[in-house]
Amino acid sequence: MELIAIPAFEDNYIWMLQHDGRAVVVDPGDAAPVIHILRSRSLVLDSILVTHHHADHVGGVPELLDLYHPHVHGPALENLAFAHQPYFGGETLSVLGQATQVMSVPGHTAGHLAYMLTPQDQTPILFCGDTLFSGGCGRLFEGTPAQMMDSLDQLAALDGRTRVCCAHEYTLGNLRFALAVEPGNTQLQSHYQHCQQQRQQGLSTLPSSIALERQINPFLRTRVPEVIHAAHLHQPHVTQPADVLGVLREWKNRFK
Repeated sequence: MELIAIPAFEDNYIWMLQHDGRAVVVDPGDAAPVIHILRSRSLVLDSILVTHHHADHVGGVPELLDLYHPHVHGPALENLAFAHQPYFGGETLSVLGQATQVMSVPGHTAGHLAYMLTPQDQTPILFCGDTLFSGGCGRLFEGTPAQMMDSLDQLAALDGRTRVCCAHEYTLGNLRFALAVEPGNTQLQSHYQHCQQQRQQGLSTLPSSIALERQINPFLRTRVPEVIHAAHLHQPHVTQPADVLGVLREWKNRFK
């Protein structure tokens, strides 16, 4: 099973899995680059996975439905303008014959989902939409810090080898913020340099891994003393991980 990152818009990734002439795409905000890959590789679009309702994640779904009639899977708790199989989280569906776990990860949006699968003889794959980014997390448009904390705790508990397929190339900006939070984190420093080199060569910084994110992502490190201390500089006396996350997220919203 081959994993493909399809660039879209300025910084989106539409993720594709393909196997034996069939493909599944995740969050196709734009149909055109998906159609190009399908045609160039002579693939049949079997299904679409939707993590949440934002336009840059669903805008291409109607055109792909008209052309290929794939199965569409998406959140039950969000309003999608097309027919789909709804999921609340906790279910298992089949993606190209592979059992895929549906996870409820609200915070960025109210009904946000993530999809987790382990292809045979490969490391696990997580499609996390805008909940988890490399070095960061999504803005809290519809959820609370506590909801996002619970969602990120779920993801952080996954197998460390899990490939993290985020929906945006936000890594360098996120890591600059992470360095402001934890300037002494040597693994973070090293990874930032690596990602700078990747981007200078026009290469993606993704997928990341759960093990790496545990080491570099401040939003997964809200119980680490250095991260708590950094949050205290902006709001003294916060102690609970969700409160630390809320302070970090507000700080990141203003960070330049």
